[in-house]
Amino acid sequence: MEPKNSPDLMPSWIPATGHALRHAGIHFDAVRIIGVLGEQVAYEVMQFTDFRAGPIIRSRIGDRSMYFLLPPGSARAYRWPVGAEALVREGAAFVGVPAVHGLTYPLDWRSLPSAQVPFVDAELLFEVLRKVVDDEIRAVR
Repeated sequence: MEPKNSPDLMPSWIPATGHALRHAGIHFDAVRIIGVLGEQVAYEVMQFTDFRAGPIIRSRIGDRSMYFLLPPGSARAYRWPVGAEALVREGAAFVGVPAVHGLTYPLDWRSLPSAQVPFVDAELLFEVLRKVVDDEIRAVR
């Protein structure tokens, strides 16, 4: 009997239960976007990708941030606007990663990684974020 590989296998850095802290820059870089801006960017990225955006984690406490998980080493290539923070290997940047199922409060998945889309596309995230920020600035004027 041959072993079967599921196309939906989750990466090893996702815990089986609860949630776990993972050091940014090892398995992924992350971009944290706070509050309503993070919600809007997540929605826009998901719409653009037909809801196959890659891993986006939502925190439901404090600033209610969204964490967009990018390929390791990719976040440094961009100058992220105010309201977004790149979490990379330098320093002590950690990201809480929830399990796929079960009780994971205060973290949950807005969008899961998949074999086809293991990370959020960094260039797409940057462009969508710039557009949303520019639109907000125009609306204030």
